Amino acid sequence: MGFVRRVAGVSLRDKRSQLRKVLSKMGLEDYYDDKLTLSTVLEINQSDTSESKLESPKSYPEAFLRKLMMLNANARIVKWVSKDVDTDKQNTINPLDLITALFLCSDGFLQQDMVVKMALCQFAVPLLMPNHDTREITMMLWAMREIVRTFSPSKLAFRNVSCEERLVLTDIPLLSFVRLGRTSLSKSQVLNKLLSNTKECYDIFYNRNMEGGDVPRKISEGLVEMTWYLPCGKKNTDKFTEPLAVANLRGDIRDFDKQFSFLCQTSAAVYIFCDESEIDYFKHLEGMVVEARLLLISSIQGKSFTFKTMAITPSLKTTTVSRRKYTESELVKALQESVSKILGNCPVKVSLANLADTARRCDILVDEDIDECQGVRKNADNIIQHIADPSKFKEKQLPSQGHIWKELSLLETEYWRLRNAGNENIEDYRKSLKITEKDLKTHQQRLEIKAAMLRFFHGVASEVQRYYFLKWLEMDLDNLSRNELSDLKDKYKELREKCPEDTEKIAEIDQKISARSLRLEHFFRECGQLFLCANHLPEFSSQRKTVEQLPELCAQMLLDGFPLELVDGDVANIPLKWITEVLRELHKSMHSKSKLKVITIIGAENSGKSTLLNTMFGVRFAVSKGTCTRGAFIHLINVNEHVRRKLECDCIMIIDTEGLKPHQIVQDDHCHERDIEVASLAVALSDATIVSVSIDNSKEKDLLEMVLHAFTRLKNVGKKPLCHFVHTNMSESPDVERKKRGKELVKQLNEVIRKDTRMRKANITKCSDVMEFDRDTFSWYMPPVWNGTPPMAPFSVDYSETAHALKKRLIGDLKKCQGRGDLMQFISDVDRFWKGL
Repeated sequence: MGFVRRVAGVSLRDKRSQLRKVLSKMGLEDYYDDKLTLSTVLEINQSDTSESKLESPKSYPEAFLRKLMMLNANARIVKWVSKDVDTDKQNTINPLDLITALFLCSDGFLQQDMVVKMALCQFAVPLLMPNHDTREITMMLWAMREIVRTFSPSKLAFRNVSCEERLVLTDIPLLSFVRLGRTSLSKSQVLNKLLSNTKECYDIFYNRNMEGGDVPRKISEGLVEMTWYLPCGKKNTDKFTEPLAVANLRGDIRDFDKQFSFLCQTSAAVYIFCDESEIDYFKHLEGMVVEARLLLISSIQGKSFTFKTMAITPSLKTTTVSRRKYTESELVKALQESVSKILGNCPVKVSLANLADTARRCDILVDEDIDECQGVRKNADNIIQHIADPSKFKEKQLPSQGHIWKELSLLETEYWRLRNAGNENIEDYRKSLKITEKDLKTHQQRLEIKAAMLRFFHGVASEVQRYYFLKWLEMDLDNLSRNELSDLKDKYKELREKCPEDTEKIAEIDQKISARSLRLEHFFRECGQLFLCANHLPEFSSQRKTVEQLPELCAQMLLDGFPLELVDGDVANIPLKWITEVLRELHKSMHSKSKLKVITIIGAENSGKSTLLNTMFGVRFAVSKGTCTRGAFIHLINVNEHVRRKLECDCIMIIDTEGLKPHQIVQDDHCHERDIEVASLAVALSDATIVSVSIDNSKEKDLLEMVLHAFTRLKNVGKKPLCHFVHTNMSESPDVERKKRGKELVKQLNEVIRKDTRMRKANITKCSDVMEFDRDTFSWYMPPVWNGTPPMAPFSVDYSETAHALKKRLIGDLKKCQGRGDLMQFISDVDRFWKGL
């Protein structure tokens, strides 16, 4: 790889051997025991610095994962083409075998990430994963836990309201589709037509009519895939007005009795595709436990299709639903009517999380039953069960980051800016500030470590279980406040668009969002504040030892793919000592090989900054409906050793920042200035900067002025980074038009400078005085994110490919940048630039 019982007529021994052969063919054999990790997959490698071609089947896994990490809906189409037709046939692999192999060779966290991104691309995801080597079937519950989607069922649609749900916890009907024997009809293609909205057809389930879909499956027989139909609330778009889950068994039910039994016990209905001549087979199943309604879609030699209901308890009985015989094209319409009728009859609804017990009874493993996953779930639950009100919980259980930290931050700002000094002697005024600061710190040091943080320390103590604990806590915290935050964000957005002059109300909702937010970063903020007070704990106490180990823990988190908060967005300050120690530990963990280059994004709020970074680099900055970035966060991406010399760095740091807001939204504590300050710091730290501009032209002038002010502040610190402007949600336009728009943008920027007194006083007369850019290529136009109407629309291939082109350009820019040195130099820069700003 570049990051390099009888089954279906084949003996078990042959199947075991076949799995190893397939893995070997794809270069994955070493990862079967020593699993692939997310950090390895996200490495910057040769495909990011130059054009790469598929040279053999060993290139397939990397090609698929690279595209999937960038949410490219063409990821499953991978094919190596040679001049030798026979060689082509030998090297072709069914994409379902490729996906199965990758899941078998990935750790639980990469599996989770793959599933989330497959769902965004509208790919079916694994529900029951077969392993022909161990003869085991695994329910992929943990892998699916992170899928969160927004949709609008009928009870909400008439109010024009949507809900955001974690799908494994959502009670919805499950419909399953299986086949008996071989059929001329592609079941998966029928499902794609059934689940695609009007005028849209998406390849949710890979099928024989797609590239490589007709290649015989070798290791994915017995795979049960799953997808969801989720309504958007528009009558002229939705096929169904209620959500439903759909499962699809790959292979003949005769060979996969465990999977078939599980689906019959958990589904509201099971649709069975078969030939009329095969129906007598079901006599063998008489007396089987079946909770689902069974429906046969039978055909005579695949020419016409009949709907029948079937019962196998106490004995086999079939009843023709309609005497009409359907053609293939009519079958989808008949299926739609059948499914609508089932949904209308209030079928049994189930959540995937509650199906785990049924899986175990069917002798099916559940991926999250392993000790390291379940062992820490109680720790997370113990924290969550004490949270009734997020704002009160933070006040009582996370007090070190509360009003004392805010007061200290304001004092620090005042120490440098002297806004309230009046006529008082500056030295005397600063001494008085220091006395107040000392009193506050003494008070902070006397605060006890609360029960929630002690449970948190216990959860992160074990290196093996730490990742699971953090994931459980992250998901549980999200479940706790998602709906309320989602409503607040909707109100905030509506006010900003319809009543921008109502600044007090907007600021009030912004404060509510901050108060009601409770995520992992709040626990790590508390870690940072407790670390600052660690030397006041008893010298040899276990608590002090734990607190002093926290920077090392956070450094490992960065290496594992978690973001780290650089600027606390609630108080507009950096806990410098804490950040310094974390990055020092990171430097040590990398064995002092930490030369880095930095890419930053700034721009308008809600302009898709986090989405763009996630698409380009495969990272996971928060983008759900109920969240928005506050302050600044950093993500670390390793550079593969084969391209380190080219890039002259060991890693790339990505900085995501809070959106720039109009000047009118003010608060009495000067926190309204934090967005410009954070943007200025992020740009000062960067080698290449992306400026995200919303399509809303009415606000573009204000935004450009704010961006220029952010860059202007850097003149004092001697910094002029490379810059790319990204215009989001733009329709496709020819290169000539793009260059014309690019020239217009330069004119706009220069015009803003010409009218700005402060910039002229700073001897800035044109935008090239504060930023470097290539006039022909610095302006980018991002297509809409979705290819159709969400939630059933897949992520746009055009968006993904444009993001990929921008990523390659940025990495090309980094080659030309001299760079700042290693993490130790970065620490020094953070300190120097923050104080300078």
